[in-house]
Amino acid sequence: MELSIILVNYKVYPYLAKCIASILKAIDPTETEIIVVDNESDPIAIQQIIQEYPHIITICNTTNIGYSKANNQGLFISKGEYILFLNPDTIVSTPTILYALQYLSLHKKVGAVGVRMLNEEGVFLPESKRAYPNPITALFKIMGLDKLFPRSAYFNRYALGNLNALQIHKIEVIAGAFFMSRKKILIELGGFDEQFFMYAEDIDLSIRILHLGYENHYLGNHSILHYKGASTNKNSIAYHNYFYHSMKLFVQKYYSKNTQWVIRTILLMSINMVKIMALLKNQRYRF
Repeated sequence: MELSIILVNYKVYPYLAKCIASILKAIDPTETEIIVVDNESDPIAIQQIIQEYPHIITICNTTNIGYSKANNQGLFISKGEYILFLNPDTIVSTPTILYALQYLSLHKKVGAVGVRMLNEEGVFLPESKRAYPNPITALFKIMGLDKLFPRSAYFNRYALGNLNALQIHKIEVIAGAFFMSRKKILIELGGFDEQFFMYAEDIDLSIRILHLGYENHYLGNHSILHYKGASTNKNSIAYHNYFYHSMKLFVQKYYSKNTQWVIRTILLMSINMVKIMALLKNQRYRF
């Protein structure tokens, strides 16, 4: 088996059906398996998907166990030499998947690849290519300087605003919506770090791949459609709790040395401040 495509679904069954349909048009079914991990599964809705696409492999979780843990469920039963973690709210094409596979096959030093992501209006999503979120890049993002200087290599380093979005680049962070790697690498790393329920897990995995001595590459010459945030209500308290909790976990994991306590403290305080500001901006909440 050449490729395993893992889809973690959380109550976006119409998007999931469209995504599977696009995959089946794009791949060789004899060389590819599709694994759907359905969190907090709706028996009726998932059964309709299974009936429509009987060849997919399905894992149904009665509760929402999170993105990282669910992806690992798919990873550990997969048979493919290559693994594609793909969001269910995406549409893919034959050229994109085949090119990513060929690229990984030809470039042995590359541990993972991502592609250019477009929203439903065809607008480029800047999180397609990202740098390591160090304190300076995080500060500039918190201050909004990345928006003021979107093409700056300095103020918008996190989204690598100076790099041409249509070209191939060596980057640090691959977006989890389309994250292709070799299974042997992922197994060596133990898959996603399951302490990240959702958010930041792709950053963490990208960094750990770099730590093994591999490179991560952004393939800007190929794209996917991403209905960003289809399964997440960004106006909800739950979203803010998950997102900012993951940011704190990331800081605690990568700035854990005693000599980094000042940076760690400043970052954690900043995350708390930004979370409060985000909640206050949301008119649904009154404090």
